[in-house]
Amino acid sequence: MLQPPPNVLSFAANDPSGGAGIQADLLTIASMGCYPLPVMTAITVQDTVGVDDILPFDADWIDNQARTILEDMPVHAFKLGLLGSVEIITIIAEIVSDYPDIPLIMDPVLASGRGDELANEEMIDAMCRLLLPQVTILTPNSLEARRLAQFDEDDDESEDQPVLSLEECAIGLLEMGCETVLITGAHENTAQVVNSLYDANGMVRSDEWRRLPGSYHGSGCTLASAVAASMAKGLTVTESVYAGQKYTWQALNAGFRPGMGQHIPNRLFWADSAKGTG
Repeated sequence: MLQPPPNVLSFAANDPSGGAGIQADLLTIASMGCYPLPVMTAITVQDTVGVDDILPFDADWIDNQARTILEDMPVHAFKLGLLGSVEIITIIAEIVSDYPDIPLIMDPVLASGRGDELANEEMIDAMCRLLLPQVTILTPNSLEARRLAQFDEDDDESEDQPVLSLEECAIGLLEMGCETVLITGAHENTAQVVNSLYDANGMVRSDEWRRLPGSYHGSGCTLASAVAASMAKGLTVTESVYAGQKYTWQALNAGFRPGMGQHIPNRLFWADSAKGTG
């Protein structure tokens, strides 16, 4: 019998468009050579344009889904996406705390590409207090990094807060307990997309990628899942971060626009390139 692939347990919401959420995680994790274990946190009403509504599951359902699987098979990495409620964040924090040796990769989903709010202030507070101290690799885009890093400062109601540099954001997030932070720069005004990995000693690596035209639905989900799959396969943090970026850029470069909104990453780009071979 063949050796089974590494297992990646993903907590994420359903996306009927297939562009983001649990569908993006499934495709990416499988495409990277791992076996996906999907734990659904919520049902969404969304398309390639934006998110119209969210129905979070009861936290007990999340707990039962995850613990049933964890008692049945080994998990080699956790991946977190859209979580849905404070109660769900709390129960997931309890679950992953029971498995401290399993790498935890978190995509802090705060808003859709259109700007639809997907996490309120109470949820962000719960993420910062309960999840970030357990995270192995946090993968925010620059907008999410600034919002999370300035979260405590929002309480002073100052209208003239300075815009933090991405390095300052990384320092703040690391001080909240993350082991490493990969801040992606697609939203920054730079010629190339610059993604930088930080740990307690400062910047670990910085990678530049050719900026692609258009915008993409599910790019953050793809990156975090690809990094999680790489960690599950035994790569180091720095190796996993590069492998995840490379896979994601290739998926974006081969992306397509199936609807009236954003493009969707082609997570099976390698299958297209293999057509007619053999």
